[in-house]
Amino acid sequence: MATRLETSPWADAHSPSVQDIGKLAEQAYRSLPGDFRALCGDLVVQVAEFASDEIIDELGGQSPYDLLGLFHPAGTLDDTGGSDSQMNVTHSVVLYRRAILDYWAEFEEPLGAIVTHILVNEIGRQYGLSDDDLEKIEIEAASEAERDARSLMQ
Repeated sequence: MATRLETSPWADAHSPSVQDIGKLAEQAYRSLPGDFRALCGDLVVQVAEFASDEIIDELGGQSPYDLLGLFHPAGTLDDTGGSDSQMNVTHSVVLYRRAILDYWAEFEEPLGAIVTHILVNEIGRQYGLSDDDLEKIEIEAASEAERDARSLMQ
């Protein structure tokens, strides 16, 4: 009798898409404390493959893998990595999928926790929050974001 091999859940898995990262970001943002979300009002989260060369150069990066996300205040141009940048009417954060996936591959962290960390830091730094404040916000949001991230894998 032949032994049946157990199939890994990753056997047919694909790399998370732009849409998948966008869903994680929406879930992560919803899991953040309301008073923190209120800092930036109607935040728009966008996902691009990489930051543009101009943004990388402006921020002193060496590679498009150096930047995981970037906050754009209302009234500034967004950077979705394409040539069709537009003026932001509301605050936005652009997440860079390929850089995030590279980071995820290198470190033993859940993808949802990484996305949450990026959002918290991009928003919090814009409003001058301390490292301690940001850590408390992440801890408060972590369990819900991880639960939501696991639901995407099912």
